[in-house]
Amino acid sequence: MKFLKRSSRSAAAKGSGGAKGFAQIGSGRLEAFSDGVMAIAITLLSLDIKLPEYSGDLLDDLAALWPTYVGFVLSFMLIGQVWLNHHAVFHILRAVDQRVLVFNLLLLLDVVFLPFATSVLTNSLERGSQARVGAVFYGGVMVVGGLLFNALWHSAIRNPSNLRHEIPRSVVRRMSLRFALGPVLYAFACVLGAINAWLSIGTYVCLIVFYMMDSMAAPRNGA
Repeated sequence: MKFLKRSSRSAAAKGSGGAKGFAQIGSGRLEAFSDGVMAIAITLLSLDIKLPEYSGDLLDDLAALWPTYVGFVLSFMLIGQVWLNHHAVFHILRAVDQRVLVFNLLLLLDVVFLPFATSVLTNSLERGSQARVGAVFYGGVMVVGGLLFNALWHSAIRNPSNLRHEIPRSVVRRMSLRFALGPVLYAFACVLGAINAWLSIGTYVCLIVFYMMDSMAAPRNGA
């Protein structure tokens, strides 16, 4: 009986990946759920694009909606970049534990809040005088998202049994540095937004280009 009890405890420890109270599950279901939530968040962005009020010149009416176009494209690309980074994380995971589930949910909370932050930004651009407030608010949402993404990443890699065995440690270190830059650069863009909203928006565009180019280069580097 004592042998059976020891065997049961040993099996439970193996099933939990060695982390007390944090049982592991396959990562596929969580990734599929996250993909669906991000797809819905991107779709919600389009709801802010309204038909113009016809005033006699349709071209002018469409042109007057330029803040909406800017906000839609910017947030679409930012959510897309979050999705690419999220995919990169789960590409190297074979399992997840409870910590990963919690931080992933918090990250998705930030993602689905982004359409509202986008509406605040576009409305402030239309008013002009409130553009800086809108840019700082939008930037704050991105900073929180960046911090939550890093929390998700570090909760995933803190348990070595979560990782695929063939992933070299150099790849993990490179990804850690890459992700750590995110909230720092988002915070910088947020500060710029307090000075000029367009400086903030321009910084986000540069960040999108940088991360997308880096994402495309990652497979060739072994990530």
